[in-house]
Amino acid sequence: MSTEGIFDDRHPPARALVDDCVHCGFCLPVCPTYVLWGQEADSPRGRIYLMRAGLEGRAQWTDGYQRHFDTCLGCMACLTACPSGVRYDRLIEATRPQVERHGSRSFVDRFVRALIFALFPYPNRMRALAWPLWLYQRSGLQTLVRASGVLKLLPRQLEAMERLLPRVEISRQSTVDGRQLTADSRQSAGPHGLRVGMLLGCVQRVFFPRVNDATVRVLKAEGCDVRVPPDQGCCGALMLHAGHDREAAAAARALIDAFDRAGVERIVVNAAGCGSAMKEYGELLRDDPAYADRARAFAAKCVDVSELLAELEPRAPRRPLAMKVAYHDACHLQHAQRVREQPRRVLRTIPGLEVRDVADADICCGSAGIYNIVEPGPAAELRDRKVAHLLATGADVIVSSNPGCLIQLSAGLEIAGRRMPVMHLVELLDQAITSAESQPDRSGA
Repeated sequence: MSTEGIFDDRHPPARALVDDCVHCGFCLPVCPTYVLWGQEADSPRGRIYLMRAGLEGRAQWTDGYQRHFDTCLGCMACLTACPSGVRYDRLIEATRPQVERHGSRSFVDRFVRALIFALFPYPNRMRALAWPLWLYQRSGLQTLVRASGVLKLLPRQLEAMERLLPRVEISRQSTVDGRQLTADSRQSAGPHGLRVGMLLGCVQRVFFPRVNDATVRVLKAEGCDVRVPPDQGCCGALMLHAGHDREAAAAARALIDAFDRAGVERIVVNAAGCGSAMKEYGELLRDDPAYADRARAFAAKCVDVSELLAELEPRAPRRPLAMKVAYHDACHLQHAQRVREQPRRVLRTIPGLEVRDVADADICCGSAGIYNIVEPGPAAELRDRKVAHLLATGADVIVSSNPGCLIQLSAGLEIAGRRMPVMHLVELLDQAITSAESQPDRSGA
C-alpha cells in the first residue's frame, strides 16, 4: 500500500478532484441508483465521500465498501447536473481499477466477467458464435428454453446475458467490414470530401452491421471520403469503464496505430460508449511517453456521427418520413460527451419527422456497458422504467445512438409485450436519404 490510504500508488482517485465536491446534492435526483434506492452511499456525492475515506485510511476493502462502487452505472449524469464541475468520471475511473486489484468477487462474478472480456472485445470470437446462436434462435429452441423456466436455474448474470441476446442475422455481411477494405479504400461521394475514418466497433460490427453500412452510406451522401482501417480492433471502452485499465490502454495504443496509418482528418464513431472512451485516450495514456501526444491528437479527431453530420451542411436530399420518433439519449453521449442537441438537429433535417420528448431523459436505461449483465436486478428496474417512458410518448419508432441501448430497449419492449422498431439514428437518416435517391427525378432537368 502507498500513503494514499487503502489505495495503491497507481493512479488513485485524486485528492484535488475529491475536494472539488461541495456536497450540494444536485447529483442526487439524476443518479440512477439513488433514484432506485434513496441511499446516500449509492449516489455520486456518497461515493466521493467513500473515496475520501479510502484516501484517508478510514475505510477497508470490505464487500460493502466495494459494492457501492460496483453498483455505479458510470452513466455520468452527475457531470451534467453538477454546478461545481466535479470530475466524477475521472474519480470513478480511477477507483474501479483499485477495486479490481484489491477487492474480492464471488466465483460466479469472476467467471462472468472473465467470459465477457474473453468474448466481447474480440469480433472474430463473437462471429464464431453466430451460427450456433442463429440456430438456437431460429430452431425454436430459444423459445422453448425461455418457456421452460430452465434459465432460472442459471446464475442471474448468465440468465440476463441470454435475455439480452439480439436477433442474430448471418445471411448478410457488412459491406464495410474492415476485412474487406484496405486502409486507403475510398467510399466517397466526391474527390474533395473530408477524409473520415470510421470505427467498426466490436458488438456493432457483429450484431449491428446494418448500422455501419448505413453510416458509410450517409457519410458518402454528405460528401465525405470514408476510410475503414482493416486492422482496427477493440477501442477498449468496455475494459476502461470496468476497471481493466491496462487492457484498455493496450487496445487504445493499437487503435491509434491503425488510424494513424489511415491518414484521416476525423474519426467517426457510431457507438456512444466507444466514443466516450476514445475521447479520453489522452488521459488514459498520459504516462506513456511514446503515446501521450499521439493519444491527445487522436482524441481531438474523434466525433460522434451526429456531431459531424450536424456540423456539415446537409447535402443529400431527404425524403419525408411521416412518423413520430422517441429519441433516447445514450448516457455516454449526452453526459460523458455532452452531445445532446446535435442528434436532434440531425433528425430535424428529415421532413415530416416528429421528435417526441421522453420523460426523465437524463436517467440511464440500465445498459451501461456490462452493467446489465453483472448487475441485472437494478438494470432491469431502470430498463422497465425507461421503456414505460418511451411508450408513453406514443411514438412509432424508438431511436438511439448506442448498440448497448438498442439491445437493452429491445429486450425491455419484448418483456413488456410491445412490438416497436428500435433503430440507430443513422439508420433512420439513411432511410430518408436512400429513399430520396431512389425516387425518379421529375424536375424536368
